[in-house]
Amino acid sequence: MSELLNPIIYQLGIGGVLGFFSGYALKKLTKLIAVLIGLAALSLIYLANEGIITVNYDKLIEKVQSLLRIAGQATDMITPIVSGLPFAGSFLAGAALGFKLG
Repeated sequence: MSELLNPIIYQLGIGGVLGFFSGYALKKLTKLIAVLIGLAALSLIYLANEGIITVNYDKLIEKVQSLLRIAGQATDMITPIVSGLPFAGSFLAGAALGFKLG
């Protein structure tokens, strides 16, 4: 019985810790990206308003959508990481906690 529980406990512990750090880092990264996107948008709006530049908004929207598609593909890379049930459960719980505390 102990031989069966040790790997499961190990997966739960490692999954929880990795999930916590992943969630924490994800929240910090999300905040940083939001600030940078906001600053870039404000800069473009200001420069366009002053007549310094002309913004091709159709092309800008196309590029932003392309970046969002790439970000969506990143979730496909996470799937193999969380494929084991004990690891996945503890990883997701840790990620939720890390995201909340981050």
